[in-house]
Amino acid sequence: EVRQSEGRVVGAAEAEVKEAKAAGHGGDGAPAAVAGVGAVRAGAVMVHGTVNGYGERCGNADLTSLIPILNLKLGRPCIPPENLKKLKSLSRFVDETANMVPLHSRPFVGRSAFAHKGGVHVNAIMRRPEAYEHIDPQVVGNERRVLVSDLSGKSNIAYKARELGVELDSDGADSRRIVGQIKQLEQEGYQFDVADGSFKILMEKLTDRFAPLFELDAFRVTIAKDKDQPCQSQATVKVSVGGAHEITAAEGYGPVSALDNALRKALGRFFPDLDTMRLTDFKVRVIDGSRGTAARVRVLIDSRDQERIWSTIGVSEDIIEASWQALADSFQFKLARERQVRSRPPQTEPPAKPFSPARPPAPAPENRSIPS
Repeated sequence: EVRQSEGRVVGAAEAEVKEAKAAGHGGDGAPAAVAGVGAVRAGAVMVHGTVNGYGERCGNADLTSLIPILNLKLGRPCIPPENLKKLKSLSRFVDETANMVPLHSRPFVGRSAFAHKGGVHVNAIMRRPEAYEHIDPQVVGNERRVLVSDLSGKSNIAYKARELGVELDSDGADSRRIVGQIKQLEQEGYQFDVADGSFKILMEKLTDRFAPLFELDAFRVTIAKDKDQPCQSQATVKVSVGGAHEITAAEGYGPVSALDNALRKALGRFFPDLDTMRLTDFKVRVIDGSRGTAARVRVLIDSRDQERIWSTIGVSEDIIEASWQALADSFQFKLARERQVRSRPPQTEPPAKPFSPARPPAPAPENRSIPS
């Protein structure tokens, strides 16, 4: 019935204005992308939308869903393949420009769009990815993610190690040791399926391959409150980098902000690449609320630079200690990745082929409805 209505609307619009082509403008958020697809099927030649669906009220048609559906599902290419691969990076750029937290559940460019967890599931993905994924994630610039938890088997660990660039032994001893450690740490409150950055560091430590770019000597956080004035937080951090010591202090909007500013200031002397990194989300969850103020807390920090997003985790009875664990892991992950990128040889891409969009077939004038 919906498709028939779309066909009647498009047909009536084109009949009213000779030689005009109908266009659609959806304004109800995510469902607008579905409506846009229906409009194209009914004969519309233009669909309005925005990147990530941002717009007035509930938003507009999300082009990060609409474009790949038209290109990959309906055979109506509207952008060339080399630009389709930039869809995820475009989505992230718009998120950052709009100062919005990326939505992990976006169908094509979301972080969870191609995520897998169960051991048998992951084993099958390694053999036949097309059996579980409707497209190759790289076509839209996304990537497959394998999550790690106490349900993980050796297949998860092996896949994740390859993804994160951690070398494991061939006899499976490293994988068994990692699985055992994950189960123990998750009983303490850790969740590595949402903290790839910390999990990479954990694997490197358990396989004696962790080479820290800096080491903490000490930190101190003070919070002062004067009468009706807002709290003032200050952090002092002492770190060692390659035998050199650096002590810095910084203020912040809270203790974690002050720690972040102080650590960034201390490491900035040695690692100018940190200018491209920033924290985008900070979440705290009480693990065992029955213990009151003595309960353990889990801190999750999301960080990003110009290319990717990563997450780190910390657990402790002290919220500042848990925050430091997650914060330090985030900086270690960023710096290790920059070192790895600099060590790669430069790569050149072949020139892009000229793009000629396919013209959609003209709908029959005597019947604008869509067969069910």
